[in-house]
Amino acid sequence: MNKDRVEGKMKDMGGRVERQVGEWTDDPEKQVHGTAKQVEGKVQNTIGKAKDAASRAADDAKARDEERAKERAEADRQQDRRAS
Repeated sequence: MNKDRVEGKMKDMGGRVERQVGEWTDDPEKQVHGTAKQVEGKVQNTIGKAKDAASRAADDAKARDEERAKERAEADRQQDRRAS
């Protein structure tokens, strides 16, 4: 979990509280501000999720590349032994 996901979730929760307080106090300005803060938090959280997914994909690709390199090196060693 990265910084964007944590900050986004906190903004979302803070916005929810502010929106709810605006509803209880019949303050439309607070309601709108709270809703906007919620949306901002949800967007930031989604960006964080995308970054996490991209990072995982890059790590997986790197691991596959390393495994293939090991397999090629082993195949080359076996070929060299047969040629000797």
